[in-house]
Amino acid sequence: MSQLFKFKQFSIEQDRCAMKIGTDGVLLGAWTPVDTSLESILDIGAGTGIIALMLAQRSNADVVDAIEIDADAYEQCVENFEGSPWGDRLYCYHAGLDEFVDEIEDQYELITCNPPFYSENVSSGNLKRDQARQNGFLPFNELIASAAVLLAENGLFTTVIPYKEKDEFVAMAEEKGLYLIKYTYVKGNSTAEVKRVLLAFSKNKTPLESSELVIETERHSYTDDYIALTKEFYLKM
Repeated sequence: MSQLFKFKQFSIEQDRCAMKIGTDGVLLGAWTPVDTSLESILDIGAGTGIIALMLAQRSNADVVDAIEIDADAYEQCVENFEGSPWGDRLYCYHAGLDEFVDEIEDQYELITCNPPFYSENVSSGNLKRDQARQNGFLPFNELIASAAVLLAENGLFTTVIPYKEKDEFVAMAEEKGLYLIKYTYVKGNSTAEVKRVLLAFSKNKTPLESSELVIETERHSYTDDYIALTKEFYLKM
């Protein structure tokens, strides 16, 4: 059964993907800094392909690659890529991250990942969903080490993780020569706790930029900041 999600410039089928389109992925795709001279992008764990598609829309990069380990999600990602206006620039590899790192000699100017980050390894009875959600299937240290290898010297690595994991993640990244240069705390509303943080890393230390993003003023009523960030994508923004 089709679960078509329509954005302003592209549409996404997601019925065969364990993880559906969510706020985290859209935030990461919209928030990630994109330079006009950017030539190569990699999305790790593409799922539906949403982040790669958003970055293809936002950039002129000739190469927008993605990797996805789950066969059904991979096939759906490829179809979503082919159905988009940027099909000639988008390519998805059916591979695990370790396999990809071993085989690919290229480096990328922008690497992004909306990783699985639930550390509780409690089975839901659905392996695909667990694989898409649980950190054990892509540990942060493996993600960071791979990003450090695949990232060009002048490149940027962006991700979104739980707020409580930030300090440990940043410390692990520094050990691999990746330095935090920008972060944004994300809150559901002005009185809510910070649950997520968007992070950008570079191999070069620069002055740290920090900010906070509040998504809603009340239920289904969005803040000006959130609308400004996502209006190029959501139909009703």
